[in-house]
Amino acid sequence: MAFLEVADPISLIKSILLLISALLVILAAIGILRYKDDLERVMYARIHILGVADMACILALLVLGEFLLAAAYFILTPFNSHAIANAYYYGEEKND
Repeated sequence: MAFLEVADPISLIKSILLLISALLVILAAIGILRYKDDLERVMYARIHILGVADMACILALLVLGEFLLAAAYFILTPFNSHAIANAYYYGEEKND
């Protein structure tokens, strides 16, 4: 009856957090695929959805014990998203 043994509580919590992270990544992927390109300013909505995936990745890195990498990812990701949104906004052709 090895399958009925109680697991270590820390590893159980880590497993649950990794499952939540995987679920958030799947939901973000569905959100990205759901938006059509014909909507105005859809790029900003997509960047917002990718923020959910970023937080899920940070959570997964924390669970796996990669604290320094998670901190770097937490600090650098908003700058990256802002740069992409800024480039999209100023790179658009203005039709007057």
